Amino acid sequence: MYDLHRKPCAEGNPNSAKLLKSIRFPSADRHRPRTHERAIEGMPEVVIYSHHLFKFSETFIAAQAEQLEGCDVLYLGRDRVGAGPSNAESRALCDLPDQRSWRARIWQVLSRDPSPYLRLLDGRVPTLIHAHFGVEGVYALPIARRLRIPLVTTFHGFEATQTSWAMLRSGHPSWWNYVLWRRELAQQGTLFICVSEFIRRRVLALGFPEPRTIVHYTGVDTTSIRPTLGRSAVPIILHVARLVEAKGTRDLIAAFAELVRRRPEAELHIVGEGPLEGELRAQADSLGVGTAVHFLGARPHAEVLKLISTCWVLASPSVTARSGESEGLPTVLLEAAACCVPVVGTWHNGIPEVVVDGVTGFLCPEHAVGALSERLSAVLGDDDLRTRMGHAARLRAEQHFDLKRQSAALARIFAKVSQSPSGGLP
Repeated sequence: MYDLHRKPCAEGNPNSAKLLKSIRFPSADRHRPRTHERAIEGMPEVVIYSHHLFKFSETFIAAQAEQLEGCDVLYLGRDRVGAGPSNAESRALCDLPDQRSWRARIWQVLSRDPSPYLRLLDGRVPTLIHAHFGVEGVYALPIARRLRIPLVTTFHGFEATQTSWAMLRSGHPSWWNYVLWRRELAQQGTLFICVSEFIRRRVLALGFPEPRTIVHYTGVDTTSIRPTLGRSAVPIILHVARLVEAKGTRDLIAAFAELVRRRPEAELHIVGEGPLEGELRAQADSLGVGTAVHFLGARPHAEVLKLISTCWVLASPSVTARSGESEGLPTVLLEAAACCVPVVGTWHNGIPEVVVDGVTGFLCPEHAVGALSERLSAVLGDDDLRTRMGHAARLRAEQHFDLKRQSAALARIFAKVSQSPSGGLP
């Protein structure tokens, strides 16, 4: 029988805590600049680096940063594509008039020149840089190197799972540079954080140093994300995802087409955008369920949480794409758990680290359309089962994936990195 209280393998458990204690960081120049230019005197300043600040699909970045107690946070990136947290301080290349032209933007992407970012910092020397995604890590490395400060990089998924050939064929110059400069990042980056055990295994396979590569779950705010008193009158299956192959939306629509034969009142609501949207709409129409599958597009995070809290079950049938892309650990699974919503997903990479099969939801093999349909139908058709799984999921989220607790652990990691005599970059 599965022990619901068993800790996942991540920062905070004995194995990873032991690993963190044994880390030897790259040696630093003892004459690196003093970090007295902080926004709040005496408080360590952490730069959160992301190319596109405050994206709808990356709300977990700011959510984590805002919970870093005892740290002053500065967001740094190429541009802003959404509204950040209230009172958040952010600086982006688009703030510099000479960086707004296409020529300047293309040169920065190709060259990884840190000079414009140093101008944005205007003499400030933060305690460390935390880059989200390995691609961003490659671009943050020259900045950290110029400032002589540590660089912590978090790997979330695609950058650890897609093949180098797929990334080179992507047409994204940033991805090309990631493949070209990944070895340098592995050699000179201070610490590498992975969002799941699966992602850590993939990062290690790419050549990153085992002693400096750890697992840390981001978590969700279980205090503010709470279950509502009621669900929708109509049984709704919710799917929140970018509409790309790795999310398994094709399989979900096929499974839903089987399910509605037994439960014609059910609806499938899909939140997200992506290159496969047209194909998926056509698939739903061809299977005769076009009127029951609702494509809701991208929605603000607050609205997504409302949709999660009122749905009957969340579907996350992720698969390994032909390019190699696969999931790390989808934050939406944790948000569903916090809302007492069971999840039906696949035995795919980081998903079983959150979903306990038969306890907080159901898992099935990738591309097993029949099994996916049966498990979704089972959750929709049994109120007691749905309630039990929802409560078990909430308990698990509170105990192992609480954002405040996880962010406190991350702050301790940052303190170890910044206080170590060898915490900087070579």
